[in-house]
Amino acid sequence: MNRETHTPKLISQRQRLWRTFIRNRAAVIGLLLTILVIFVSAAAPLIALQDPLDQSARNRLKPPDETYLLGRDTFGRDVFARVLYAGRVSLVVGVAAILVGGVIGTILGLVAGYSGGKVENAIMRFVDILMAFPSLLLGLTVLAVLGPGLEKMILAIGIMFSPGFARVVHGSTLSVKAQEFVQAAHCVGAHQTRILRLHILPNVLGEIVVLGSLWTASAIRVEASLSFIGLGVAPPTPTWGNMIRDGTMHLTNAPWLSVFPGLAILITVLAFNLLGDGLRDVLDPRLQT
Repeated sequence: MNRETHTPKLISQRQRLWRTFIRNRAAVIGLLLTILVIFVSAAAPLIALQDPLDQSARNRLKPPDETYLLGRDTFGRDVFARVLYAGRVSLVVGVAAILVGGVIGTILGLVAGYSGGKVENAIMRFVDILMAFPSLLLGLTVLAVLGPGLEKMILAIGIMFSPGFARVVHGSTLSVKAQEFVQAAHCVGAHQTRILRLHILPNVLGEIVVLGSLWTASAIRVEASLSFIGLGVAPPTPTWGNMIRDGTMHLTNAPWLSVFPGLAILITVLAFNLLGDGLRDVLDPRLQT
């Protein structure tokens, strides 16, 4: 008599990671919110029926109604259209700044962790000096040297976050460098660049992705802060920060001018934070069971 044997179904690594992610409800909500924010911002010309720069002195400070869902500002511009278009600026700055900071910090951390000795000491002391500055003060210093502008703000915010990337990648590189497969690659004569690119970087990439997703939310907040104090993108281009600043003088009679861009920042930051937590659960082997 033949007995039926039941073998467990094998799943791929990608399927396992996806199942781990979707079990985290907060992460799924973060993913959906992130997709929604990106879609709404990218499709702003199709969703917003009004031009965000069109002014109407007759309709200044008009409250929300069925025609203008979020009301009008001090120049009679449609707040709904401006919030959507401002999201494009914030997302571009946030993602691009983290990419810049991630590349700079990853290179510094990899080189310092793998080289050791005087090179490691010099790089990490430089990173310590940067980390000693408050983040916003460091960004203000860079912008004071470079001047205002979208590209310069991206570079400034990227420099702000690069020391954090460098510190995390440095620690991970020291751990991976001590593994046997790295020592074996070194013994067979593999070039240092090849070891860094093929053996060490893939093993620290998960932490970089998690940090990038979490710090994108912080970069968006920093962009809003810089725009609020007038060091962001120059008017009349809408950003959430300069919209909040313009509305502070009318908080009692027209609170929607600051409330709605503030809510946009809240939703976006929450979305990236929830997504980052979910990615951490998936990519951090210490949290996997």
